[in-house]
Amino acid sequence: MKKKRYFSRGVMFLLCLIFAVMFLMPTVLTITNSFMSEAEINANYGMVFSTTTGGYVSKTVNLKFIPDKVTLSQYIDGLIKSPEYLLKLWNSIFLVLPIVIFQLAIASVAAYSFTRWRGKFRAFIFFFYVILMLMPYQVTLVPNYLVSEWLGILNTRWAIILPGIFAPFSVFLLTKFMRRIPYVQIEAAKVDGAGEWDIFTKICLPQCRSALYSIAILVFIDYWNMVEQPLILLEDAESQPLSVFLSSVNTGEVGLAFALAVVYMIPTLLLFLHGEEYLIEGIAHSGSVKG
Repeated sequence: MKKKRYFSRGVMFLLCLIFAVMFLMPTVLTITNSFMSEAEINANYGMVFSTTTGGYVSKTVNLKFIPDKVTLSQYIDGLIKSPEYLLKLWNSIFLVLPIVIFQLAIASVAAYSFTRWRGKFRAFIFFFYVILMLMPYQVTLVPNYLVSEWLGILNTRWAIILPGIFAPFSVFLLTKFMRRIPYVQIEAAKVDGAGEWDIFTKICLPQCRSALYSIAILVFIDYWNMVEQPLILLEDAESQPLSVFLSSVNTGEVGLAFALAVVYMIPTLLLFLHGEEYLIEGIAHSGSVKG
């Protein structure tokens, strides 16, 4: 029995290791290749990004993890000599941060309302939220475009920020988490004279810290990597985030794209590493409670 157990654990460990290497390889490759010169990148991957091959790779691609000569020229070109890319990075920040902050604020109030409200239509409205959450963004892209044009906010940041603030995902996740709070705590607070605002700010929100962290991380990653929204709702290229540039790399800027991709990954990685425990705890707890 012990041999079987050790064998199964060894197989599982080997499979996890293989999947980990497969998932980490593109990230490691991007980081190491960002320190290569443009000539070395073209020598290793030139045929992949060439426009003269008819879409086919005519020779073996050399996946190289260690550059022959480490250079910072790509970072200098992208962050110092070409300020438009740094401007696109700030565009991403100014788009995503308001969405994360105000979506959490609105979701907290809405989730508390779903938790405390015992009316007839609560289940129906919550079910409506779930249906909206299951819809891909491409389904609501045209209605968002029409509404933005009607409101006169098309080609402005508000065309992306306003739909993001009222996204239903965070309401659903936070509501499931708030329903874990024992009702006796709320009753005890009411007996002590606490009002709804005190119950919300001093009892519910402190116990939802892990859920708030997990939602903030997921929302940040989702909107940090958005491409369709700014392409459709922001016609001015100067207002578009850096994710749009990274999704359409020019043939002669592959090395620059590697460096900017590394810079673009830093906020997401730091946020994930800082709140990894909260992310796991929030998702696990919110998914373990019935609505």
